[in-house]
Amino acid sequence: MSELSLFDLLPEEEAARFRPLKADDWKWTFADYPKQKNGLKVFSCFACGGGSTMGYKLAGFDVIGCCEIDPKMNETYIKNHHPKHNFLMDIRDFNAIPNEELPAELFGVDVIDGSPPCTTFSIAGDREESWGKKKKFREGQKEQTLDDLSFVFIETVKKLKPRIVVMENVEGLILGKAFSYVQQIYKGFDEAGYAVNHWLLKGELMGVPQKRHRVFFVAIRKDININPNDIDMTFHYEQVNYGTVKDGSNKKVSERTLVVLNALKPDENDCVKAWNRVHNPGKHEKRMWFNERVEHDENVASTIRATGSYFDYTDKAFLSDKTIANISTFPQDYDFNGVNTQYICGMSVPPVMMKRVATRLIDEGVFKYKLDNTI
Repeated sequence: MSELSLFDLLPEEEAARFRPLKADDWKWTFADYPKQKNGLKVFSCFACGGGSTMGYKLAGFDVIGCCEIDPKMNETYIKNHHPKHNFLMDIRDFNAIPNEELPAELFGVDVIDGSPPCTTFSIAGDREESWGKKKKFREGQKEQTLDDLSFVFIETVKKLKPRIVVMENVEGLILGKAFSYVQQIYKGFDEAGYAVNHWLLKGELMGVPQKRHRVFFVAIRKDININPNDIDMTFHYEQVNYGTVKDGSNKKVSERTLVVLNALKPDENDCVKAWNRVHNPGKHEKRMWFNERVEHDENVASTIRATGSYFDYTDKAFLSDKTIANISTFPQDYDFNGVNTQYICGMSVPPVMMKRVATRLIDEGVFKYKLDNTI
């Protein structure tokens, strides 16, 4: 006799409410954008490769413009997304543009979206040691601090006064001493006239084939009279495992790397122990190849970062660019324009992740002022 589950004791309609949703929308093309838009407009800051932009468009929004500092990334964004208003510049320079010189439709736009560069808060980064220090970053090759960009973004919000703000950052922002930045972010939004809430969202619970954990802030202009604390941001999707999304064309590794990969054990997700078994047997373990991730067919893939290496445990090979794009839910026909696929994907919000957030905000009535024509 088979075991009964809780769901077996409920009527079918009730049981269905508690079962995880099945997600197969990780594989898509630009032709899958809804033909009918919902009338909601978005301006995207720190636009990068357009991960957020694609998510909004999949949810029926119209992304009317963007601001991006990296020339090559901006060129790639234009090729794929064709923005009506494009600003290739540091967001600080955008904030300095006189209001009368900006397109009128940017003011009071439905959504301003932004993912301020976040390496200073990353769990894998230097964290506190890098806060407040200037550094030359790849984005525009410009020396700047990164830990204050959330507050620069809030200045953009003050300038354009959108109805809704969605800001995304790494999980490390809410850990340890970094949480003081969250408190300052709340204060900044409050002073700008917005009520705000934040959630730690996990890609593997959202039908995204990647364990990408990100903090999402949703700030709502106070005259909208919607409390962000009332928004339900819980998701319950079946996990999409790595074996489902790999494309079968992973790339050959060197013989030296293959020796380490062959020393891996089935439960290992990085190469530290395998490297030590090969190169440092019987000695104190060295933290070598810590950032080299190993993907197993039966598990959800690791977070795709802009740097580092990713290996397929079964194939003993590098992940192909197509596999990395699939893990990141980028469309099958995305034009990476000669930019490294992993870099773009690692720097971008997975489109399906943002699609879930945008769709949920609609379902929760955040945009009823426009969709219901109530105000």
